[in-house]
Amino acid sequence: MPTSADAVKPTSGSGRSKHVVLPPIPDAAGQAGSVASSTEPRTAVRSKLLRHSRGKQQQKRQVITSGFLFGAYTVPVLSFLLRALVPPLCFCSHHPLQMNYTFLKQCVERSPIMPIQQQWLDATLSRVPSPLRHGPGRQELLEELCREVSEEFLHVMVKHTVNSFLIKPQIKGTDPAVKSPPLAKTLDFSRPWHSSFVKSRKKIEENLHILHPVMKIILDICHVTFSQLLLVDLSGCRYLSMGPVDCENLKNKVAVECERSEKKLMNTWFLNVIHLITSKDTVQGIRAGKLEAFNTCASTLLSNQLKALLERNVQAFVSLFEPLDTHKLPLFRMHLTFDDEKMDFYPSVQEIEDVVLQILSLITNTMQKVQTVRSWQAEANKSLVDAKLAEHILTWARNTLTNSVRKNLEAPRRHFQYYFDNYDWLVNGTAQARVKKFLEEEHSFDQYAGQVEEFRAVSREISSLPSLIHFDMIYLDCEELKQGLAKKAKTFAQDLLQRLISTHREHCLQICKQFETIQDKAIKIPETTEDMVEMISYINHAKNKGLEELSSEISEMHNRLNYLLDVHLFDAEDLELNSRVLLCPQNITPIFDLNDEVTLTGQCCDKREQELQVRREKLMLELEKLSRRVEEFAECSELEMMQQYVTEIRTVQKRLQEAEESVVFINKEEALYKWDQTAYPEVEVLRENTEPYQKLFGLVLKWQRTERRWMDGSFLDLNGESMEVEVDEFYREIYKMLKLFQQKEKKMDQEKTAAVKRRSGEGSEDKQESPTALICSSIMEQIKDFKVQQIIIHFASFLFCTPCACQLLLSAVMYYFVLIYELLCVLNVLPAYG
Repeated sequence: MPTSADAVKPTSGSGRSKHVVLPPIPDAAGQAGSVASSTEPRTAVRSKLLRHSRGKQQQKRQVITSGFLFGAYTVPVLSFLLRALVPPLCFCSHHPLQMNYTFLKQCVERSPIMPIQQQWLDATLSRVPSPLRHGPGRQELLEELCREVSEEFLHVMVKHTVNSFLIKPQIKGTDPAVKSPPLAKTLDFSRPWHSSFVKSRKKIEENLHILHPVMKIILDICHVTFSQLLLVDLSGCRYLSMGPVDCENLKNKVAVECERSEKKLMNTWFLNVIHLITSKDTVQGIRAGKLEAFNTCASTLLSNQLKALLERNVQAFVSLFEPLDTHKLPLFRMHLTFDDEKMDFYPSVQEIEDVVLQILSLITNTMQKVQTVRSWQAEANKSLVDAKLAEHILTWARNTLTNSVRKNLEAPRRHFQYYFDNYDWLVNGTAQARVKKFLEEEHSFDQYAGQVEEFRAVSREISSLPSLIHFDMIYLDCEELKQGLAKKAKTFAQDLLQRLISTHREHCLQICKQFETIQDKAIKIPETTEDMVEMISYINHAKNKGLEELSSEISEMHNRLNYLLDVHLFDAEDLELNSRVLLCPQNITPIFDLNDEVTLTGQCCDKREQELQVRREKLMLELEKLSRRVEEFAECSELEMMQQYVTEIRTVQKRLQEAEESVVFINKEEALYKWDQTAYPEVEVLRENTEPYQKLFGLVLKWQRTERRWMDGSFLDLNGESMEVEVDEFYREIYKMLKLFQQKEKKMDQEKTAAVKRRSGEGSEDKQESPTALICSSIMEQIKDFKVQQIIIHFASFLFCTPCACQLLLSAVMYYFVLIYELLCVLNVLPAYG
C-alpha cells in the first residue's frame, strides 16, 4: 500500500508533474495496520491470478501469430477462389474493408494488455474508510470488488486500444453485436493551445500557494513531528508505577503534560515553521501583493495539521475506554465512606465522570495559542490559528467517554447497593428503634443474649467482607465503610450488653446483701437468752433453706458470668464483686463456725483465751523472723540476682500481709474478751523498711529488662525520643533511691557513732559504701554509658525511620555531632556528675 510519501511523488510524462497534489493525512497507526492486514491475503490471490493470466495471454499470442501467418497466405487464394466460384454480384466494394476491419479488431483485442497495477488498487482501497473495510464478510466483498474493477479495467483498455489504432469504417453491419451511439457533433475550435496552457499554468502558480515547495516542507515537518506524537500518553498508566490514581492527581498530571508538550512544540516545531515561511528566500519568491494570501494559506495549513493532531490525540484518549479492551483503562481510586451515618462514594460518580471530561477538555484546549504568520510578524495583532476541533468530533468523544465511564461504574454501584440493601437498617433508624423498644420491654437473660449475638454476628459479617475490590476502571477501598458499619452494630450490641451487665450487677449486690445479713446476725453476740434462741433459730434456717436458695442464685449468676466474660471486659470493681459472690459459699462456713463459738462462749471461754495467747506468741515469732530477713536485704548487691531479690521481697510482703490480718483478728478477739488492745508497731516498721528495697530491686530489674530489650530487640522498632525520656526517668529514680539510702545510712551511722565520738573525741573512720548504694551507683554508671549509645541509636533510627531523612541528613548529622561533643565535654569536666 502506498505511504503518504509515495502518494505525493510526481508522475513522469506530464507537463504538470512537478506540482505536488496534497493527499489527505491518514491515521498512521490505525490505517497502516488495517490496510496491511487486509492487503496480505489479496496480494497472494492477485499474484496467483496474474500468473494464470500471463500463461493464458502467451497462449493467445501464439494462436494470433500463427493465425496471422496462415491468413497472409490463405486469404489471397481464398479470395481468388471465391471470386471464381461466386457470382460477382455477391462481392460489394466495401466487403474487403469490412473483413479487414473485423480481422484487425480481433488481432488488437487479442493483443496482450497490461493489467491494473497493484499499487493503484491499494491506493483506491486506502481511501475507503476503515469501518467499511472491517467486519464479517467485508474481506470477501473487497476481493470481489477488486476482481470486478480489474475486469472492467481490462475491458476499457481493450476498447481504448481498438479505438486508438483502428478507424471504424462507416459501413452497415460492421459491429452487429453492439450498436454504438451516434457520434457527437463537435464544433471546431481549432486554435493554438500552447499559449493558453502556459498562461493558465502561470496563473495557477501565482494563486495556488499550496503547491509552493515550502508548503511541502512544512507538511513533511508536521508529518514527522505529529505522526507519532501524543500530548499525554495514558496507555500504560494502569501497569506502570502509578497504579490506582486519584482523580485530581491524574487531572493535574495531564494538565502538566499538556502544558509541557505545548511548550516544547512552540519552542521547536513552530519556530522551524515560522523560520521557513518568513525566510528571505521564501519571501523573495512571492510577489508583494500575494504575500498576505501566502501567509493565510500557511496559517490554514497549520490549522489543519493542528486539528489533525488534536483529533488523533482525542481518538487515542477515547480508545483507552474501549469496552472490548479493558486492560488499557486508567485505574481510579475510590472509597466507600461512612460520614455522619451516611454511606457514599468518594469521589462521587459524577466527579469521576467530570474528571474524565475535564481531561478531554485539557487535551482539546492544547495548542490553542498558536499565532498566525501575520500576527507573529506584526507582534501587535494577537490573532490565533483556528485549531479547535469540529463540534461533531467533540460530541462523539464526550458521548463515548460518558457512556464508557457510566458502564464501568455499574459494578461499583452494584457493590455499593449490596451494602445499602443489607446494612442500611443500621443507620436509617430501624435498628435504633428496635433496640429502644427491646429495652423498654421485660425480657429474660437468654433473650438479651440472643439480641446481643445477633448484632455481634452482623458486625463480624461486615468485618469479613473484602476491604479492597478491583474493577476494570475502579480500585474500590471499602475499609472506612466497613469499620463504620461494624462499629455501629457493635454500638447497638453494647447498649444491650450494658443493660445486661447492669442487671447482673444488681443481682450480685442482692446476693452479697443476703450474705452480709446472715453474717451480721451470725456474729452478733446475744445479750439475753431470748436473743440467743432467736439467733440459733435463724442460723439453723439459714443453714438448711437459706444456703440452698443462695447456692441456686449463685449458680445462675455463674452461668451469666461465663457468657459475660466472653463478650465484655469487666473493670476491677465488678471483678471484685463477682469474686465475692462466688466465694460466698466458702466464706459463709467460717461465719457459722464463728457463730458456734459465740454460742459456746460461756462454756469454753478459757480455752479460747489460751488459743488467743498462742496466736499472739506465734505472731511475735513471725515478726522477729521477718525483721531478720529485712535486715539481710541491706547486704544484697549482686545485679545478676535481681529477679531472686524481687521474688524474696514479694514473699516477705505477703507474710507481712498475713501478719497484719492476724493482728486484726487478734485485736478483734481481744475486743471480744474486753482485753487491752495489743499494739504491734513492728509490722509498720517492717513495711516501711521493706518498701525502699522493693522499689529499688523492682526498678533495677525493670532497667535490666528494658536495656536488654533495646540492645537485643529489633533495631527498626527503636524510637530515639521515647528512649531518651525513659532513660532520663530511670536515671532520676535511681538517683532518688541513692539519696534515700545515703541519708538512711548516714542517719544510722550518726546514731551508732554518737557515743564513740563523745568518748574518744575523734571523728569516725571512713567507711565503705553500702551494697544498696553500690547498686545505685552501678546502675547510674550503666545509664550514663547507655546515654552515649542512645544518641547513636537515636541518630540511626532517625535516618532509617524518617521518610524525608535524605533531605535532613546534613542538618541531622551536625545536630547530633554537637550533642555528642557536648556530652563528652560534660563527662570529662564533671566525671562524678549525679
